Amino acid sequence: MSKAPLASKIVRIGGASGFWGDSMVAAPQLVAHGNIDYLVFDYLAETTMAILASARAKKPEMGYATDFVDIAMKSVLPEVKRRGIKVISNAGGIHPEGCADALRALAQAQGIELRVAVVEGDDVAAQMPGLRDRGITDMFTDEPLPDTVLSANAYLGAQPIAAALAAGAEVVITGRCVDSAVTLGALMHEFGWQAGDHDLLASGSLAGHIIECGCQATGGLHTDWEDIPDWAHIGYPVIECHADGNFVVTKPPGTGGKVIRAAVAEQMLYEIGDPGAYLLPDVSCDFRAVTIEQEGPDRVRVSGARGRPPTPTYKVSATQLDGFRCAGSMVIVGIDAVKKAQRTAEAIIERTSEILKGSGEPPFTSTYIEVIGAESLYGPHAHTQSVREVMLRVVANHPQKAALAMFAREIAPSGTSWAPGTTGPGGGRPAVSPLIKPFAFLLDKIAVPVSFVLDGERHAVDIAVGEGHVPEASPALLPPLYVEPEEAQEEVRLVDLAWARSGDKGNLSNIGLVARRPEWLPLLWTRVTPEGVRAYFQHLVHGKVERFYLPGTASMNLLLHEALGGGGPSSMRMDPLGKGMGQMLLDMAVPVPRSVAEGLRRSAGLSRGA
Repeated sequence: MSKAPLASKIVRIGGASGFWGDSMVAAPQLVAHGNIDYLVFDYLAETTMAILASARAKKPEMGYATDFVDIAMKSVLPEVKRRGIKVISNAGGIHPEGCADALRALAQAQGIELRVAVVEGDDVAAQMPGLRDRGITDMFTDEPLPDTVLSANAYLGAQPIAAALAAGAEVVITGRCVDSAVTLGALMHEFGWQAGDHDLLASGSLAGHIIECGCQATGGLHTDWEDIPDWAHIGYPVIECHADGNFVVTKPPGTGGKVIRAAVAEQMLYEIGDPGAYLLPDVSCDFRAVTIEQEGPDRVRVSGARGRPPTPTYKVSATQLDGFRCAGSMVIVGIDAVKKAQRTAEAIIERTSEILKGSGEPPFTSTYIEVIGAESLYGPHAHTQSVREVMLRVVANHPQKAALAMFAREIAPSGTSWAPGTTGPGGGRPAVSPLIKPFAFLLDKIAVPVSFVLDGERHAVDIAVGEGHVPEASPALLPPLYVEPEEAQEEVRLVDLAWARSGDKGNLSNIGLVARRPEWLPLLWTRVTPEGVRAYFQHLVHGKVERFYLPGTASMNLLLHEALGGGGPSSMRMDPLGKGMGQMLLDMAVPVPRSVAEGLRRSAGLSRGA
């Protein structure tokens, strides 16, 4: 830990990865120009864990995010060592020791001595038979746990990372941990934050949450995307963190993108549930009073997170093999392209279903049709039914791989058998892949011993278990009452009144809405109701819609249950992660007083900015 006085100490952390597959330019940019103390990487999502489980099933030495070693660290390791930058990554996936071995081999080949720590304990697959016998069920569907699993990993927190850094690790590699823990662990170590410092832990978790998705903090995915310059050279996020928990979001000088209040507010709401009870292994966070302020060009200050004791359980993300899947596509051009595509897909499914029946094989587990270009996801809100160029996507699941090999073979004949204007996008016959089904449950922390290994020695980590009470929801907050003015109403699009960002948690989609002007939030609250959102998405959302108010940022968070067709790798949709849900909602017509509509017209053409 640095000896600088805590009151004046600033720790700079660069977020170099938002997922497995993020750009190769991130780590070199941050190391060369970010003036950082820590370089952190987040690689893991529920879908990624499924991919890693499948990879390790084929090759036991796999199961980690290979990009971390082969691309990111290979390009920066000598400079990281020279500058004394510490590295923290959850690239270990379901095989963190394999990831560490690969990194050590790289360091040795480059003539670099490197102390690499590996956090252990998240793998709880061996406990699965006993947990099933105890009657533990899926936390979302209440289904019983499967007999066999490909993987089962608890979402660990930041405490073992901080302990490994304190022991002298230069690189810390974890398996499954919550995304924000790679940042919080560094801050706990640097500032001496302890398990009972709940407000500070919540602030550090928020800092990690803001940068865990890379460029989403520097203008990426921002609603007003046209206002964000130089995408090709967009800067990756750097946070300047203080001992009191406050932090500034910025980026390396001379890079593209833009650090603005609106985009940071969007990211705070991204993929959280109840903002007053955002449950993490180290702390239960309350983000409702958080303030986000523009401090200067490309500098946004964030403060006001609050925390309570954590719960006594970990969330466990597990995967199982659930058969196989094949997704094929064809391009349809010309008059009535949508109708031709729909009929083609139906014919493919009908023909292949009859082939299965004739051979005595079981039917498809499920099938799904989408016409890309016809706004299939928009359902009744689609505007392009007369489009003359579409891509048909037809998906089938089956217990047997051979059945889907037949399905894949029978897609291409549509190009010469049925609709005029049928052609192919190239790429040959579609592949058959294992269908990995994720599920989740809660497991007592006391049943998950956590440790880290450094220099061949294992060190146990004493984890704060948390309190027995698990808050189901935070106390409800409501915005000021909106009084309807006595004037005519006009309809505008929601995008004229708010920014939005959406994401997923399993089969649940969240949409965060931030009022463009704080005084508009009470108006938005009366217009964007749970009932109205449920009706708007009735073709996609089959569960309830919840709504939460965040007064500090004049925003709301919407939780749409049973919204993603199973979510992640289970979903057959082209948007299984709900990335487009926010954009779709922003297109909803909203009645507003005529004076508001006229004000919007007067400002039309001006930059909405932050």
